[in-house]
Amino acid sequence: MYQTLLTTRYLTSRVIPLIAVAAVALCVALVIVVVSVMTGFLDMVQSAGRTLMGDVIISYGISGLPHYEDLQVKLEENPNILGTTPIVDGWGLLRMPYPDSKAKQSETVQVWGIVPESFAKVTDFSDSLQWETPTENQRDWLLHDAITTNANEIQLLMSDDKWNTFVELINKASSTLNFAEANLWEDVQAIVTSEQWQSILSYDERLKSPEKLRAQGLSLSRNGKAGIISGLHVSDGNERQRDGTYKVIRNDYWWLPRFEGTLTMLPVDTQGGIIEPESIIMPFVNEFQSGVFMIDESRIFVPIATAQSLLHLDEAEIIDLDDPTMVLGIDPARATSILIRGIPGISAIELKEIVSVIYDNFRANMPTDTLVFPPSQSDPGLSINTWEDQQRSFTGPVEKERELMRTLFSIVYLVVAALILSIFWSIVFEKTRDIGILRSIGASRAGIVWIFLQYSLVIGIIGSLLGLLVGWTITKNINSIHEAMGNPPLAIAISSFAIASAVAIYTFIKGRTGMMLPIVLGSIGFITFAGIGALILFIRQIGGLVIWDASVYYFAIIPNNVDWPSAIVTVCGAILFCALGALIPSAKAADTDPVKALRHE
Repeated sequence: MYQTLLTTRYLTSRVIPLIAVAAVALCVALVIVVVSVMTGFLDMVQSAGRTLMGDVIISYGISGLPHYEDLQVKLEENPNILGTTPIVDGWGLLRMPYPDSKAKQSETVQVWGIVPESFAKVTDFSDSLQWETPTENQRDWLLHDAITTNANEIQLLMSDDKWNTFVELINKASSTLNFAEANLWEDVQAIVTSEQWQSILSYDERLKSPEKLRAQGLSLSRNGKAGIISGLHVSDGNERQRDGTYKVIRNDYWWLPRFEGTLTMLPVDTQGGIIEPESIIMPFVNEFQSGVFMIDESRIFVPIATAQSLLHLDEAEIIDLDDPTMVLGIDPARATSILIRGIPGISAIELKEIVSVIYDNFRANMPTDTLVFPPSQSDPGLSINTWEDQQRSFTGPVEKERELMRTLFSIVYLVVAALILSIFWSIVFEKTRDIGILRSIGASRAGIVWIFLQYSLVIGIIGSLLGLLVGWTITKNINSIHEAMGNPPLAIAISSFAIASAVAIYTFIKGRTGMMLPIVLGSIGFITFAGIGALILFIRQIGGLVIWDASVYYFAIIPNNVDWPSAIVTVCGAILFCALGALIPSAKAADTDPVKALRHE
């Protein structure tokens, strides 16, 4: 009983236990925040990989898989497979439509030729589209483009006087670049007849039906013409806001779905040689955001037939080399990959085994007169991988970095043990007389040890739980904290200067007594708070800081989910090392000679 009473007294009668609790809490919070962000980053990479690629991927490089549509049919007959979709993957040069000469005119892009309907079934393609319907400003730009592109036809619908007024209105809108004030939609509607207005709207289906913007993205076409969906960061015109949303700079003047782009790709022949480049002009129909910066800045989607044509992977005749006039047969269209999604509950590894068996059976049952056979699984160019295997080259190093981080931060346990050891050593020295009294009235060595072990366990438990709370709070609000640090509120600077002023006054008053401790503490407090205020003003002066750069860390937001298994291990480890740190001082206290202790000054 006396151990608990003494532990409570020691905890509540000195400042030093609070320092120990704070030290343990900070160590625990530091480990939880760092490991949670690292784990969250890895989880986001893996989640994005599965979302973008399905569960299992069959790939055959630039040569492509022949008869892929027949293989899809066989795969989808299996009840464990939810859906499949073909991909034609290649790299190309995209000529951007920027009117501004300061912008980058061409982008190197990874081109994915897809079948939109099946691709949306296997991936989250439909949820990744950025633009659902045009904003009012974007709608005005679409109206402006429809009028300027079809000006000759529109002129035939109007009298000369009305046409001149109409041209003056359009020229004014073109020069202002600010449709928020131009109100082009209302101004045009006011000077044309209902019939003329409907004719103008017919030039772009998005004007009559704003929801067509999303529909065009899902079908990868505009007005019957194959289109492009580009990653959100392919365009230089998209600017991320502090709340995580995006807006188009220059009042939507650079909104990509207004324009067309020229895509150029280099086809490769069967021997690996480069053929003459192929180019096509295509409209941008939408933009997508996967959440992974390295994908959003380089990938575009086009219809699979377009990609096959540009890379010469479309259907072609097989010509006799000895007699060019003789057609031996048809070389089927090819896909470089097939993405496969399993039903809920089946693991990627199980699905991979199922797909491997289906593939072997499909190849074995090909008609004997087939001219072009799919490659066998013994072919080194063919791979059947799970989504984890497919991105192992990227996630593998990240996993090792996380484990390295955990190992390095395990040193924090030693820091905790060292802090407790040094603090308890000083406590034992300070309480020597108390220990002597306890020993002289019959307290056992084990009882003395238990006092200080219990003391350390209470400090460890309180400090660890407080650190868990602090770590959880920081992790869950880390994006808000990041935004505040990048552009801190002016109120914080004012408050910091106010506190610094109050500390300075207090220090001056106490300093007149000649005591050094208030002067030292006051000086440190004044420098700290004044420095915080000055730093905030400096950050605001330069327009804010970008601490978490999505172009470096791949994701637009910082992972904010706590890694609970690691957090629990960290809490338990901190409590354990608190007890270990107190063992040596506890043993020293237990071995204290009562006679010498009572004589201790």
